[in-house]
Amino acid sequence: MLAQAVRYFSVGLGHPPSDTENPVRFNFVYTRDSQSIPVLAREGETLLEVAHNNHVDLEGACAQSLACSTCHVVLEERIYDGLEPAVEEEEDLLDLAYGLTLTSRLGCQIKVTRAMEGMTVKLPSATRNFYVDKSKVPSIERSHK
Repeated sequence: MLAQAVRYFSVGLGHPPSDTENPVRFNFVYTRDSQSIPVLAREGETLLEVAHNNHVDLEGACAQSLACSTCHVVLEERIYDGLEPAVEEEEDLLDLAYGLTLTSRLGCQIKVTRAMEGMTVKLPSATRNFYVDKSKVPSIERSHK
């Protein structure tokens, strides 16, 4: 229950921008079923805020305090290469992320820019939420042990 309550905590505005705000448009894709969700974003919002504003299921258990890896996303190489490098704290948390890739980042650390127009952000099929319960392991991993 706590995870559900924390899941949608966001410091964003709680709703996507209107067309008159000249939003940045891109897609989140769930890797578990390839479902693509088009979203509207404001420049300067984090990917986590954008997900929450658009009702995309991206957890963010630590409320953007850089204390968990539940907002792990996989970026396109062109987007990843254009970002500032991750700080050491983010890199340490990414080591805990399920499905880590070479272009993985934490959604709470990535701010939307106009250059992200049309990008695809992949959402891993599971998360490790050590922040809330200190022991959650994705069911997909348990089934392979």
